Amino acid sequence: MEIRYYNEYSQCLNRDMDFIVYGHTGIPILVFPAQDGHCQDYENFGMVDTIKDKIEQGLVQLFCVESVDEESYSDEMGNPAHRSYILEQFYYHICDEMVPRIHEINGTGKMIYTTGCSLGATHAANMMLRRPDLFMGCIGLSGYYDTDLFFGQYVDENIYNNSPLKYLNGMSSNHPYVALYNQRKIILCCGQGAWEDEMVKSTGLMKETFDRLGVHAWTDFWGYDVNHDWDWWRQQLPYFLGHIL
Repeated sequence: MEIRYYNEYSQCLNRDMDFIVYGHTGIPILVFPAQDGHCQDYENFGMVDTIKDKIEQGLVQLFCVESVDEESYSDEMGNPAHRSYILEQFYYHICDEMVPRIHEINGTGKMIYTTGCSLGATHAANMMLRRPDLFMGCIGLSGYYDTDLFFGQYVDENIYNNSPLKYLNGMSSNHPYVALYNQRKIILCCGQGAWEDEMVKSTGLMKETFDRLGVHAWTDFWGYDVNHDWDWWRQQLPYFLGHIL
């Protein structure tokens, strides 16, 4: 498997950001790490190995990025306005800086999918839902799709724009994005076992919202033995990836 490491300066975040590319060609998949994670985590937790055959066959190419969660979602004692600013700058970093680089490196002209586990799923869904013109779909595993878990009752424009449940519930069924969503592949999954209670609730609210809008998303709830952990995400990723290839 071809693996390439990159370290590039982000004007949006005013710092160097790392990312790792796995594979030589195929559908580009942008991977967000779990909370406070790093670009090497997807490999270190065995996720890359679960789809190694598809990478080596040139079916998919992974682009694993860094997070800024420690300065946004996780900095619960920090200034909320600054935290939300960093969160929005991360959005611009992905859309304005990473997306062009992914297309440049990938070279196929194919639209990008997003994926991630836990808070990585939150990022993956948010990016795709905010910019269905840039992204072909998402596979969100055990995500939480609002900001209240981290920001409490604090809401500003940046918070609203990074909270799928907030902006989707502010959207009408005739919004032009609804037609775009139905041309995309949206998959949200969570288990119903240990540490998944909040994710079950949030994913259920996303299902209700999609249904109200007429969006044909796939929300899948696995069993009561399926925990919020890498063992299950390693099973879910190849399963759902098989449905988008």
